Parts: sequence; C-alpha cells; structure tokens
Amino acid sequence: MSEITLSPEPRPLGKSGLSVSPIAWGMWRFAGVSPAEGRALIEAAFDAGVTLFDTADIYGFDGNGGFGDAESLLGEVFAETPSLRDRMVLATKGGITPPVPYNSSAAYLAKALDDSLRRMKVDSVDLYQIHRPDILAHPQEVARALDDMVSSGKVKAVGVSNYTPDQTRVLASFLSVPLASQQPEFSPLFLEPLTNGLIDQAMEMDLAVLAWSPLGGGRIGTPGSPREQAVADALETVAARFGVSRAAATYSWIMAHPARIIPIVGTQNTARIAELADAFKVSWSRQDWYDVLVAARGERLP
Repeated sequence: MSEITLSPEPRPLGKSGLSVSPIAWGMWRFAGVSPAEGRALIEAAFDAGVTLFDTADIYGFDGNGGFGDAESLLGEVFAETPSLRDRMVLATKGGITPPVPYNSSAAYLAKALDDSLRRMKVDSVDLYQIHRPDILAHPQEVARALDDMVSSGKVKAVGVSNYTPDQTRVLASFLSVPLASQQPEFSPLFLEPLTNGLIDQAMEMDLAVLAWSPLGGGRIGTPGSPREQAVADALETVAARFGVSRAAATYSWIMAHPARIIPIVGTQNTARIAELADAFKVSWSRQDWYDVLVAARGERLP
C-alpha cells in the first residue's frame, strides 16, 4: 500500500512567485515579551525550517488594548537584527477594526497597510491578506485597494482570510493580480473547509491554503469530549509509531492533503517550535489518514 510522505522542501505560495516552507509560524500571541525573547522565538522557527511568518495588526489586542502590539514587537526585533527580515516571507493582515467589527474600504485598508509597515519598520510585506470579509465593502473596492498595494510596491502578493468560497471567487474576479492565498480555520476538529468547497476551490484556483488553529485551539492536546478524545487517540497511534508528538502528527495529517495545506503554528514555546520539523518524519497510509477523519466526523464514511 502506497504511503503519503511529506517533504520539507519549499513550495509555491499560490501564483505569487514566492516560495515558502510547508509549515508557517503565527504571531497571534507574539506580544508582551522583550525583543531578545522575540528574536529567540523567530530563530527557533528558522531552525525548524520555517520561512513563512504570519502576523496581523489585530494580534496583541486583548479586547481593551494592545492593537498592533505583535507587529510593534516584530519591528523592535527587526530594528535590533535587520537581517532577520531578509530571511523570511512576511505576511500580515488587516481589516478588523475594534470596536467596529470590520472595515475593508479602500481608504481604511491603505492606511492599515501603512500603519503595519510603520510598526514593523519595513518598506514592504510579502503577503497582505484581508483578515475577515467586510459585508459593507463592495468586492470591487476591496480589489482596487489590493491592486494598489501591489502596484505601489508595498506588497508582493495578496490573499484573504476567513472568506467563503463565493466571496473569494467574486473578489478574484475584480482583481488584476491573482489571489495567492486563503487562510481558513482548519484542523481535525474543524473540517468545514473540506465540505464547503473552500479547499476544492483553492486547488482549482491554485491558492495556498494557510490553516489557522491547526491543533483545534489546543483541544487535540487536551481533549475535553469523547469526539476530541477519539481524534487524539487516532493521532496518537500514528505519533507513537513514528516517535513524534501528537502535535507533529497533527501538522503532518493536515499537510498530507493534496492541496498541500500549510498549518500556521502558534506556539510561543521554543521547544515546541523545534518539534515542527518532526512533522516530516511521519508517513500516512490512507487507512491511518482516514481513521483520523472518521474519528473527527464521529461516524463511518459512506
């Protein structure tokens, strides 16, 4: 029986012309530490083979304050060690505007990008994504804003996050540049992108799929329901066979999909970051992969 093996080699980020690692590191909890501690986390990710680093202007916000804190900390790290910027594919997002939920007007997005660049102390980012769809923004206006970002040289590629397949298709129809990415929630505990057409659309349109919360918000590590425990057990069976952590087995399960999904790992622990490379030690038989899926669905496949 053939097995699915994973390669740590870089892969294209959609049609952007950029190449990225098969695993990304996310900075949604990258705040409240010193620049030296932040640099140590980034270096640990580099050592694990990561080249794609994902942040957003909302990261660091705690409901009352902290908007922009993750980007500002990254800017402090870059100020002390400028060479780090050149080693990474840097992605950020904008469009969430507390206390008002979302704003993807062209004027706001232009300002949000400039503010992000200022906080990070960089002239450009490699990937800029709309964080969540703004129902009150016409997709033609959003497309114009993204096109302007690319033509200005401030952004190399554009994408979306948390968009539905229809929202993605309509936005793409107005763009003069190709969408590079779609960033949905996806894990063995959140399978909706497999069933709502999102991942199928990504393969059709050659979009990179960047999966946030790949460990189900930590529930794969500490299951709290019979379904979660069943998924954890199925993953643990494979993890034990290859001598890796359950987290590493989970990342590899996600990456085994033919869409070549890139999990965005959010741990801020250097030891756990080092485990990312273990994901490539795992090979998946179809039986093992589907065993996890069946556990996640909670019912047998037809």
